[in-house]
Amino acid sequence: MAGDLHCHTKLSDGSLGIDDLINIAKRKNLSALAVTDHDTMAGANRAVIIGKRQGVHVIHGVEISTMDKSRGRLAHMLCYLCDSPDRLEGLCHRIGQSRHSAAMDMVRKVMRYFPITPELVVKCATGSSNIYPQHIMHALMDIGYADSVYGDVYQKLFGTEGVARVPIELPDPRDVLQAIHEAGGIAVLAHTHVYQSEDLLEELIPLGLDGIEVWHPYHTEEQSETLAALAWQHNLLATGGSDFHGMYSRTPRPIASTAMPDDAVTALLQYKQKQIKKG
Repeated sequence: MAGDLHCHTKLSDGSLGIDDLINIAKRKNLSALAVTDHDTMAGANRAVIIGKRQGVHVIHGVEISTMDKSRGRLAHMLCYLCDSPDRLEGLCHRIGQSRHSAAMDMVRKVMRYFPITPELVVKCATGSSNIYPQHIMHALMDIGYADSVYGDVYQKLFGTEGVARVPIELPDPRDVLQAIHEAGGIAVLAHTHVYQSEDLLEELIPLGLDGIEVWHPYHTEEQSETLAALAWQHNLLATGGSDFHGMYSRTPRPIASTAMPDDAVTALLQYKQKQIKKG
């Protein structure tokens, strides 16, 4: 058995509901599962409750979006086992407001090229805490202008030079690290190599970063080995998961397709127990 501590649901930019996610995790015999929706903990709270009913060990989590302004790069911070989730709600709400404002601008820009309506996009985003480019693409697929979420249309609209791309105002990762600790959470830098966050990682370690996401579907085996060695060198936690998004994934990656070993899950839980005793 192993743990998948990086999964998204319909509450952010995943396509699967919480109940279905937990049922599949149970069928996969996962030792642990974490719902880490973007910038909202609503799914995590519910998942913990449903997990207890279904006999699945669900670890409370959230993935917080940040911007490393010194380098102009996105960076994602995972927070696990937060003692006071309410202390992060304000931060998540502000990010959500910024994302919603950007999403509305994106929809208006897309409407210049395709005959979609805001109502259709909202329908495709039903159940989510916000609107993501994936939902806009879903709407374009529904009306026949795209045959996949990620493809030529996506690149035209939301790629690096996309005509409908709108930046989102995000907090600095250093401030988010502090906020996670103030809320009693465990802070882990997500998928370091996805956003070229190697230099940021080196800066966050002396600031009290608790862990590194070592195992991720976009990390090569060599990259994972390097990150694992770095975690060991600095006595940090090593976590991992599939970064599951269901049909909204760029490439097929089912639950537990990338996972973390049981001893790493145990280390995370023991780390939390030590925090509680110190507190």
